[in-house]
Amino acid sequence: MSGSMTQWLERQAAVRDRRGLVRRPLARAADEQFIDLASNDYLGLAADPRVAGAAAAAALEWGVGATSSRLVAGTTRLHLDLEQELATLAGMETALVFSSGYLANMGVITALGGPGTLIVADGHCHASMIDGFRLSRSRTESFTHNSVAEAGRLLARRPEPRALIAVESVYSVLGDEAPLAELLGLAERHDAVLLIDEAHSLGVTGTGTSQGHGSVAGTSLAGHPNVIVTVTLSKSLGSQGGAVLGSALLREHLLNRARSFIFDTGLAPASAAAALAAVRIIRDEPWRSGAVHSNAAALAAGLASVSAARGAAFGRPAVEQAAGAVQSIAMPSAEAALAAARAAHSAGVRIGCFRPPSVPDGISRLRLTARATLAPEEIEDSCAVLRGILEELP
Repeated sequence: MSGSMTQWLERQAAVRDRRGLVRRPLARAADEQFIDLASNDYLGLAADPRVAGAAAAAALEWGVGATSSRLVAGTTRLHLDLEQELATLAGMETALVFSSGYLANMGVITALGGPGTLIVADGHCHASMIDGFRLSRSRTESFTHNSVAEAGRLLARRPEPRALIAVESVYSVLGDEAPLAELLGLAERHDAVLLIDEAHSLGVTGTGTSQGHGSVAGTSLAGHPNVIVTVTLSKSLGSQGGAVLGSALLREHLLNRARSFIFDTGLAPASAAAALAAVRIIRDEPWRSGAVHSNAAALAAGLASVSAARGAAFGRPAVEQAAGAVQSIAMPSAEAALAAARAAHSAGVRIGCFRPPSVPDGISRLRLTARATLAPEEIEDSCAVLRGILEELP
């Protein structure tokens, strides 16, 4: 490597260290004894024998990898079955499976973008969407988080013939919900497409017969011509991959224009089989979604005293009240967030530590995720650990 590049890398490393922003992967052991409040395995399906068994059987039948892109030889009946059952679960016409949720967002945004498309995006959109905006060559405007009025003003003065509103149904850091019904009305008035990332809501949100089917299913948004949904298979479904859900016309367009689909090796058959098994469990066991909400409420209640004591420092409750599994604890600094996460880990509780640039408003946070399979004593013990850590902060 050249000397100038090496020197630049060394300066970058020094800046990260000074700001408390160094990141390193922490290896897990298969038999570790931690209370898991960090993973996105919301329904506890990643290790479910039915899901793991489906993956193992598919690997034996189809091999470990897809062997090529989906358009060459990488499509199996598992991919097609998964696409059909995902679409049915979410109440959409069709689906197209990608090898990750990140690539699904990038694929649909770049395939619909270009100089003739204005993108109006919530300020808290995920990095996968932001990268899609950048690669799409579209003019992109950001609106204040959940401000439908501001989004409307941006759409009203657009010169572009097409427009796309990009949001998440449940946001990944704060865990709050987007005002989807109002945003759909906005899309209808301004002849725009509403792109909804359901990464953190599929398997978790939904009511009645659509419990666990996501925030779109069972509502006026499901199957609406102005609505496109993206999902990940790596959170509630406990597998790997992603998908875009929408009309048959959209699917045909993506097959021919989404570069992250066309030029990427297809999703491994084992991952497709695992996700398919998980979709069927979500359909048949709606209690899992309810358990996520019950456990999230128990976590919030267990940390209520800390939230009240520390909330004044942030102008709102220190512990954000979640719409789904995710709950967020605002911290005074990146260093404090990292120290708290390490202390919790030492006490046997794994939590998320989100620091810039992963936090959309620049406030470092601890991120807790409730899971359907958390035992009451695990919630009680983890809250006791976290209260002890947080009460010692300045």
